[in-house]
Amino acid sequence: MKKILVTGGAGFIGSHFVRSLAGADVTVLDKLTYAGNRANLDGVPHTFAHGDICDAGLLAEVVPGHDLVVNFAAESHVDRSIDGAAEFVRTNVLGTQTLLQACLDAGVPKVVQVSTDEVYGSIDTGSWDESAPPAPRSPYAASKAGGDLIARSYAITYGLDVSITRCGNNYGPRQYPEKIIPLFVTNLLRGRKVPLYGDGGNVRDWIHVEDHCAGIRLVAEAGEPGEVYHIAGNAELTNLELTGLLLEACGRDWSLVERVEDRKGHDRRYSLDDTRLRGLGYRPRISFDQGLKETVGWYATHRDWWASS
Repeated sequence: MKKILVTGGAGFIGSHFVRSLAGADVTVLDKLTYAGNRANLDGVPHTFAHGDICDAGLLAEVVPGHDLVVNFAAESHVDRSIDGAAEFVRTNVLGTQTLLQACLDAGVPKVVQVSTDEVYGSIDTGSWDESAPPAPRSPYAASKAGGDLIARSYAITYGLDVSITRCGNNYGPRQYPEKIIPLFVTNLLRGRKVPLYGDGGNVRDWIHVEDHCAGIRLVAEAGEPGEVYHIAGNAELTNLELTGLLLEACGRDWSLVERVEDRKGHDRRYSLDDTRLRGLGYRPRISFDQGLKETVGWYATHRDWWASS
């Protein structure tokens, strides 16, 4: 049985990935910050280790013996990084390096570093392929780019088999209500207003979390060391268009939308070219209409999960 270590596995994307690993012997390492929730793993067989990927001593105990390590552990909210960048640099750069060193020391056969399209900055037209240079515009994006570069260096310098994935905006059940979809849905279900940044014209590419996890599994199986793989979604929307869809799905109207001052350094548009991963057989499976309907339905029927947030 394959032994897999998932760091950040109690978070939104990490827990969905753990749920997708049927038949594997899975260990989850998670610091359980505000966005980590052990309830996300209810009913899923796993071994749990509570800790920080910056803790080299702990990693020396936990990492050895695994066939695959997938790193989801990260500080990931742009607004929080603007308010305080230090923790983002600590976790996303130093933590990644500490984890990679532990994997190298333990002889782990395969590592996947999970990253984001935000490392590229903003693109007016077209889509980035994997040769595009990082040009981050927020502390969060810069810290993720730093972790990615560390990962690439470990592949080239030390021969560690580590591949990097970069993905668009995820959505789905169990996402902590600070990102736009769960924040807006939970506010609207309460009858509260939702904050729309600026003119609402910022464009994002949306992917269901289960499609993202499928792409990561494919990279874990067939990804080349030191290479980047894009995992694109199937719905490019402005925040204004997305807001309209969320209002409709929640049975609310535009009176609950509050225009607020735009975020500092707000990237205008992200778009990924995922030709490389499609060459390995990747296709997003869940349509945005279906995925959004099911996601809103999940929050509507799981108020106990988010009501205290």
